[in-house]
Amino acid sequence: MRITVSTLVAAPIDKVWRAYTSPEDIKLWNAASADWHTTSATVDLRVGGTFSSRMEARDGSFGFDFAGVYTVVDSPHRLAYTFGDRSADVELVSTAGGVLVTISFVPESEHPEEAQRQGWQSILDNFARHVVARHNAH
Repeated sequence: MRITVSTLVAAPIDKVWRAYTSPEDIKLWNAASADWHTTSATVDLRVGGTFSSRMEARDGSFGFDFAGVYTVVDSPHRLAYTFGDRSADVELVSTAGGVLVTISFVPESEHPEEAQRQGWQSILDNFARHVVARHNAH
């Protein structure tokens, strides 16, 4: 069982890839809602390389590390990684309207699947808004 979320990003694929894999960008878009933020991010973008993002509630009440290991790095088209005993696959496909970003991931059993889908979709939507705003600013 995997959950899939996707969004269309109106920007060139190289800019979409860079925003998805750059720690400076990750800190700006990696949150499902305005009351959360990412305080730090590290990326070693190679097969076997690790990544980590520190996600915290803005009020300081809760935080966690989202970390894993890259299993596929095919710039700028595909990224796959494991995190704990789970995995995710990210695909970027250029289309006439922009870049279709699709993430497929193995859900965990603690939270309902729909809540996980909504959380990952919210983060992906935030990512798309970030890339478009940054792309249009340049």
